[in-house]
Amino acid sequence: MSFTETRAVPEASTAAVAVDFATDAAVASDVADGATDAAAAAAACCAPAAREAIGADEAERLARLLKAVAEPARLRLVSLVAAHDDMEACVCDLTEPLGLSQPTVSHHLKVLVDAGILTRDKRGTWAYYRLVPGALGTLADRVLGL
Repeated sequence: MSFTETRAVPEASTAAVAVDFATDAAVASDVADGATDAAAAAAACCAPAAREAIGADEAERLARLLKAVAEPARLRLVSLVAAHDDMEACVCDLTEPLGLSQPTVSHHLKVLVDAGILTRDKRGTWAYYRLVPGALGTLADRVLGL
């Protein structure tokens, strides 16, 4: 046995359906525009690198350099040496301003020498330390590409 029912659809609901179709078309257009914007953003995001990134070996070397200067006493030592004439200072001139013992200052200076930031020149009983030209500039150049 089959049963069929027919109902009348009011005109207002037909107008609402027409509006819904128009709204759906507008949404579809906005989605398409958004997809275009997303594609443009993805293309900009995925653009090839403008310069070569540092390799693993260089990253290790630069990390040692950063570790060497990532200590307040060592930063002050670099600053003190740079403040002297010809960017060279005797160890005897570096101990008192830091307020650290001579062995501690010598240790920090050794770390800076090993990292390639300072050079050491022994003159008699005294050691003189000099900034390596461009050592810190090289760090900024390679990491930041400045």
